[in-house]
Amino acid sequence: MREARQIWLTPAFVLHHHAYRDTSRIVEAFTAEHGRLSLFARGVAGAKSKLGAVLRPFQRLLLSWSGRTEACRLVGAELDGPPAALPPARLMSGFYLNELLLKLTVRGDPNPAIFALYAEAVYALGSGGDEEASLRRFEKRLLEELGYGLQLTNTGAGQPIEAGGYYRFRPQGGPEACVAEAPGAVYGSSLADLDAEVFADARSLRDAKRVLRAAIDACLDGRQLNSRQIMSDLRKRERA
Repeated sequence: MREARQIWLTPAFVLHHHAYRDTSRIVEAFTAEHGRLSLFARGVAGAKSKLGAVLRPFQRLLLSWSGRTEACRLVGAELDGPPAALPPARLMSGFYLNELLLKLTVRGDPNPAIFALYAEAVYALGSGGDEEASLRRFEKRLLEELGYGLQLTNTGAGQPIEAGGYYRFRPQGGPEACVAEAPGAVYGSSLADLDAEVFADARSLRDAKRVLRAAIDACLDGRQLNSRQIMSDLRKRERA
């Protein structure tokens, strides 16, 4: 018989959870030492459950679990540091980060560097850091850790990027020179800003978003991000 696995007090974040029967939950957790995994949390939806009150998104936790299968049983959870939460206006950005991890990381594949990137991004969102810049830095660094780092200093043909030029970004081939009116064109200086992770102005951030979206979409391979669609719908309502 396969020996039961017991893990105690490992740093983690809750990415998502959904109901299981009446008072239980299946928790999708992201851990520093064990990667992303599903945990069965019994009885946590009850009104008197102390464990359920701790299992909040964007709160750094220490989780304990045991079991023989991939979906182990959660046996303990406590705060790892002071209580934390995102401002309501930034919750969708936080859920976007969570969905990226759910769809781009491999279950059970430890990556402490990605855990640290996520913790840093959540802290920036919660402490008043620039929202757009924090998202773009996380996206860029996540792609690098996943092995999909961006070519931002030279074109696909090997020519240096010119600050005053215009380029169209191709996920598989890097930037290629184009005219300013070309669909998807970004400014050369914006590519330099993204490479340095320092965003000079609104255009720099807008171009970075365009480049990173193309790169992330290539990694998603046709899968959709629900949080991205929800954010787009909310912006349309605000403009209306």
